[in-house]
Amino acid sequence: MAEAIVLRFTGVGEREYRAVNEALGIDMASGEGKWPEGLLVHAAAVPEEGSLVVGEVWSSREAQAAFMQGRLGAALAAGGVTAVPEVTWLSLMAFHVP
Repeated sequence: MAEAIVLRFTGVGEREYRAVNEALGIDMASGEGKWPEGLLVHAAAVPEEGSLVVGEVWSSREAQAAFMQGRLGAALAAGGVTAVPEVTWLSLMAFHVP
């Protein structure tokens, strides 16, 4: 079954999020780009308190780890993100895209 992850970045906002996605070659407005293998769903928001929250569903934790240790690490650095996120993993009981 798929795995979900929630990443909360303190002190990181929309500007840094856009810079990271630009470094990854992903256009969030159109959804076009070089999405990582194994990523099934991606969503991001900056709640009222101002810390970036990213929610994703992956085919496996290993697929997410490969992306994190590969392309994402370099893109975070390029986007100026040095904060270590608070990470919550969720083993999904169900996952459907209607």
